[in-house]
Amino acid sequence: MNVTPQPNIQREVTTVWNRCLSVIRDIVPEDSFNIWFEPIRPARLNGKVLTIQVPSEFFYEHIEENFVHALRKALDVAIGRDGQLEYSIIVDNGDSQNKPLTVKMPTTKTPQTARPDNVTPNLLRSPFELKDLDSLTLDSYLNPSYTFDNYIEGDCNRLARQAGYAVAERPGITSFNPLMIHGGVGLGKTHLVQAIGNYIKNNNQNKFVLYVTSEKFTNQFLNAVRSDGIRDFTSFYMQVDVLVIDDVQFLQKKEKTQEIFFHIFNHLHQSGKQIIMTSDRAPRALDGLEDRLLSRFKWGLSADLQTPDLETRIAIIQKKLQAEGVFIENNVIEYLAHSVNTNVRELEGVIISLMAQASLNRREIDLDLAKTTLRSIVVDSEREVTIDSIQEAVASYFNVTIADLKSKGRRREVVHPRQVAMYLAKEKTDLSLKSIGYHFGGRDHTTVIHAVQTVSDLVGKHPETRDTVAKLRAQFK
Repeated sequence: MNVTPQPNIQREVTTVWNRCLSVIRDIVPEDSFNIWFEPIRPARLNGKVLTIQVPSEFFYEHIEENFVHALRKALDVAIGRDGQLEYSIIVDNGDSQNKPLTVKMPTTKTPQTARPDNVTPNLLRSPFELKDLDSLTLDSYLNPSYTFDNYIEGDCNRLARQAGYAVAERPGITSFNPLMIHGGVGLGKTHLVQAIGNYIKNNNQNKFVLYVTSEKFTNQFLNAVRSDGIRDFTSFYMQVDVLVIDDVQFLQKKEKTQEIFFHIFNHLHQSGKQIIMTSDRAPRALDGLEDRLLSRFKWGLSADLQTPDLETRIAIIQKKLQAEGVFIENNVIEYLAHSVNTNVRELEGVIISLMAQASLNRREIDLDLAKTTLRSIVVDSEREVTIDSIQEAVASYFNVTIADLKSKGRRREVVHPRQVAMYLAKEKTDLSLKSIGYHFGGRDHTTVIHAVQTVSDLVGKHPETRDTVAKLRAQFK
């Protein structure tokens, strides 16, 4: 049963938890922080054991699976390295006569660190190591949940994934050295390169794999300059067997950082060590990097990641749900796949939000919940621009129903609004023609093309249609 702490004790546990949150906020993406950490409440602090209250067992399992490393770092800062975490899970919300029923669960995972035999022991005690790698032992800084098993292959990423797997099996031996993975935001670059790192780490115990962002690399270098630790910094990186460096585009215009990275790159490559990098664009488009560095980026293989197609999006949703042990109907999966086609990160974010909403509200995941969740996430400055909101606006303007827009009816008073809605959907969303047709009763892409062309011609020739479209557009600024 819940025990309400005394005011002074409550203030202390709240202070400790707020200190933890300030650390977690710097590690976890904002959307994940809002979904998974905002609902948590600090329950008690008993010596070095912090108890936090989570709203369901699903929350507990998800946090343990995905955020245990962030929590461990937060505890190190707020309590110390011997700090421990315990969960209080609400299993019954209770009522006015009965207090909520909770169960206690300890944290089940401890972040694993590795100290490879081929790294000089005194390097672990250097000021650089203690200050910047935040650990007394060497940590690869890989997220163990990123694996090849949960990285869905499709036409959008086949070359990159297959090249990555070849590198994982034979690091430093293939011609894919360096391996450069490039593509837009949220397409799975970090997942793929960390999957490579995890595979190597799990199958080559004698190899030290290090994942680092270019931003962290730059900050470490600057700290080393200030503390006169350049030699330790360089020596440390030159002993890495597999270097995974994320977002190398942020090295642009940092001349001194590029210079030190150039020397480390050369040493590792000449020593047969594997280098893996990510970037938001191809090497040839990376302005602000030295030519000698760019030329080395092109020595190996550059593979791009593209926006996933419909089939890949469906597979990603199914894999995510399977991993979470959640079942939802195929029509909901199809709706999500057709509605979110920007990138993998947004798609997974919608799925997580949907599961969180179902858990918090204790209801099944159905099409209505999917639409409500999507509407609350995809928000524009004045009104959310989704296929559903466009259909609602058009139906209201023409005094028809959304069912009319999706029906097979051929009456002009229905056909014209339907075509206008398709026209706005093509203009205001990133959905493919196939996905737009899906949302209008399963029509094929040629019907959408015809609708878009028809309305476009009417806008050019008829002031009335032009005025109608302008008024509807104004609702989605």
